[in-house]
Amino acid sequence: MNTLKTTAIIAFATFTASVEAQEQTVNTSESKVVWKGYKVAGSHEGTIKIESGTLQFNGEQLTGGEFVMDMTSINTTDLEGEYKDQLDGHLKSDDFFGVENHPTAKLVFTKVTLSGKNAYDVQGSLTIKGITNPISITLSVYGSKATVNLKIDRSQYNVRYGSKSFFNNLKDKAIYDEFDIVADLQF
Repeated sequence: MNTLKTTAIIAFATFTASVEAQEQTVNTSESKVVWKGYKVAGSHEGTIKIESGTLQFNGEQLTGGEFVMDMTSINTTDLEGEYKDQLDGHLKSDDFFGVENHPTAKLVFTKVTLSGKNAYDVQGSLTIKGITNPISITLSVYGSKATVNLKIDRSQYNVRYGSKSFFNNLKDKAIYDEFDIVADLQF
């Protein structure tokens, strides 16, 4: 009889967990990712497309997530014409993200902690140019929408061009190592 009760409890717990655990697929066409990079003499910004993404929930609480970014889609939005084309091409080159050899970047959540109403502190692994490093992000969820904020240090991913971490005497030609990503996700 004890074995029967134990089996029933395990079956119920498994059923309850599977009912509550949900994976939500990110709507890549409705979601938007904006990047902003900074240099001594100003900044540039643009967009990048999400190739795929999921968020995992237990009930209404976020428990995990994974995103793949299409690095070939990196696009400058603050320039036009020839200057835009030059910067887009340069960002895709080996000087920056080397999209021919590294067409995607990946973020995998490794730990999610509720930090407030609808707000989460997320630890994850970010892979850019085949190099993976830990990263901390903030994420807020409201219904079927989420907002993610990341600050990425490009020098950790061998994105060297114009970086004072790798080159001396750049003066006003220096590009800061950290850049920002803000993602508005729909799922």
